[in-house]
Amino acid sequence: MANLTNGIKKFLSNKNTVTILGVVIAVLILYFGYNYRVRQATNPVDVPYAKVTIEPGTKITEDMVGTMKVPPAMLTDGVIREVAAVVGKYPNVDSIIPEGSLFYSRSVVEKEQLPDNIILDYPKGYTLYNLAVDSRSTYGNSIYPGNYIDIYLRITKKVAENSTNKDDNKLMYAKFIENVKVLAVRDSSGKNVFANTDEEVTPAMIIFALPEDDYILLKKAEELATYNSEIIPVPTAESLEDDPADVKVSSKALKDYINEITVWDGK
Repeated sequence: MANLTNGIKKFLSNKNTVTILGVVIAVLILYFGYNYRVRQATNPVDVPYAKVTIEPGTKITEDMVGTMKVPPAMLTDGVIREVAAVVGKYPNVDSIIPEGSLFYSRSVVEKEQLPDNIILDYPKGYTLYNLAVDSRSTYGNSIYPGNYIDIYLRITKKVAENSTNKDDNKLMYAKFIENVKVLAVRDSSGKNVFANTDEEVTPAMIIFALPEDDYILLKKAEELATYNSEIIPVPTAESLEDDPADVKVSSKALKDYINEITVWDGK
């Protein structure tokens, strides 16, 4: 054993031997490292691609996405490599994803990043309603997208001072429509009020959606020319419920009154 140990020490103490051994080790490292890099660059990897042409604003679903094998060397920066990073997203407003194309991070965004994403958030058969508001009527800018509001209505008929009609000058005030989901809060230029929390922005409109009949009814109330009418949004805790209730007209009396004093709606 001692002879073997001495032999190894003598072998390693030879400078020529150490040099040759170092060269061999370096060559092996270069060889295996080069082959590893070549395999990394040439072994195909699976990446998602569009099975159909996807238009801007269209939700990307699983059936629109396939996978193909592509050499890593062909993948440029920004190519999305996971199917999960594509499904459920949307092409950007300025991006059409052609059939057969790979997906790029600059072209695929979350729904919230779309400038007009509110058009994706309301049911079929509903109509978007734009209600004028200010800081006071939004409770100091405390009504957020996703909140629910009830809509109250105040009506007072404008009459002459000498009117003897006992029904003149009476105030009607009641909850009119309830369980309305707020889709957006915008300023006077259409900018999202909550896009930048560091900037103070004054709300000018609340956008929500109503069934068509309720939309027409609320528009009638808003457009009453000879009456003092005011539409008042009131926040509720409905958004905290696991299953928020549907939109409904709360006051049949107000509904009947508005229909009585306005023209036929064409139905």
